[in-house]
Amino acid sequence: MSAAAGVGFRSERGPVLISLMVSMALVALDATVLATAVPSIVDSLGGFSSFPWLFSVYLLAQAVTVPVYAKLSDTLGRKPVMLAGISIFLAGSVLAGLAWSMPVLIACRLIQGLGAGAIQPATATIAGDIYTVEERARAQGYLSGVWAVAAVLGPALGGLFSQFASWRWIFFVNVPICIVAMLLLARSYHENVERRRVHIDYPGAVLLAGGMSLLILAVLEGGQAWGWDSPPSIGGFTIGAACIAGFVVVERRTADPVLPLWVLSRRLLLTTTLVSLGVGAVLIGLSSYVPTFLEGSIGTVPLLAGLAVAAQSIGWPIASSFSGRVYMRHGFRSTSMLGMAVIVAGALALVIASARPNVWVVACCCLLIGAGLGFASTPAIVAAQSSVGWGQRGVVTGSNMLARAIGSSVGVAIFGAVANSIVASTGLGPTDPATIIASARGVFLAVLACGILGLAAAAAMPRSVAVVP
Repeated sequence: MSAAAGVGFRSERGPVLISLMVSMALVALDATVLATAVPSIVDSLGGFSSFPWLFSVYLLAQAVTVPVYAKLSDTLGRKPVMLAGISIFLAGSVLAGLAWSMPVLIACRLIQGLGAGAIQPATATIAGDIYTVEERARAQGYLSGVWAVAAVLGPALGGLFSQFASWRWIFFVNVPICIVAMLLLARSYHENVERRRVHIDYPGAVLLAGGMSLLILAVLEGGQAWGWDSPPSIGGFTIGAACIAGFVVVERRTADPVLPLWVLSRRLLLTTTLVSLGVGAVLIGLSSYVPTFLEGSIGTVPLLAGLAVAAQSIGWPIASSFSGRVYMRHGFRSTSMLGMAVIVAGALALVIASARPNVWVVACCCLLIGAGLGFASTPAIVAAQSSVGWGQRGVVTGSNMLARAIGSSVGVAIFGAVANSIVASTGLGPTDPATIIASARGVFLAVLACGILGLAAAAAMPRSVAVVP
């Protein structure tokens, strides 16, 4: 156990890990559970044109608050931040279950996202605190496994509640889960935090959250809700970039920045952040386009198409669990390079297979890419966490997860632009099988390019890492 963690006895790690897994399941399930419940929600509340915001506002609120919560966890301790995040998520869930209109439900999803922004980085940071370098890969594998299972079960649970009960139970079921997670954490996790006067970098936090919100929103909705050359897109990018520039100026001058700029000035932290950026892009590329590709090209039923892409969720936690043995013997850099190389091989196979679509071949490609994600992402985050002490581990973990979220957000925009340009160039209808195959192949080529860039980032990692206890 890490001495710096301030956690009492080794025997307490079991309940703590269970609490972390339950908390991670909350965040993961609510990112996907609404997918199959949208028709029921729209029938009940109306507002069909606004339902995409149920997903966007949750992911946006989660992404932009991660750095703020991560910094607070280094200042106040992991436990209060984690408990606060679960409490906010619980409040948002109860209010969402009682929502009487679509705008109210969207606002409640925003509250849930604010809670999730604290839960996700605190979960990974606590795992880094209480486990040794050798053990962290297995712990990350457990957490990745929870995320994988939640990604598969989320849509199924949403459909079950909508069909046999009420869509409101999608949110009410979070109540007992939140309570269990809070009780386990409160009773089993004890940290020794040196109490000191807390200085909160309000200007930096506001500029970072505002700038990231505008930029991610412009990327998420550009080309969909509005055109890329429309005032909302141009204004979002311009004002967002100005906020980020102001944030950099503020962080250079403040004594206790919310996101220290040294996170991006150290070679190890910069390269591992870039690896996470690539992981986020690859992940969203598969999740968004493989089901559409299979359903539109050869008429695969949605359930089977979903299971094909879910194969990546099987490969990820398995590879993540085994990656510890590999990086302890061959190093973080070599293991991460191996993972990105596997991603490149899987993406190349997917490009080739797209010419003659087959569910089982695509599933095997997704399984291979999932294994690559496990071998690439786990060494990257463990290396970053291991290079700093307790007082900096939250910020480092938060910046890594923010990069993954940005990679997914930017990836959605890039892949969407690639697909739309190919559809326009074919002259055929967007639902024509030939068009779907051509556009999917273009997206898979873009995924391959992201994998190659991620491999370059992994290769730029330092060969050795000075581990800080």
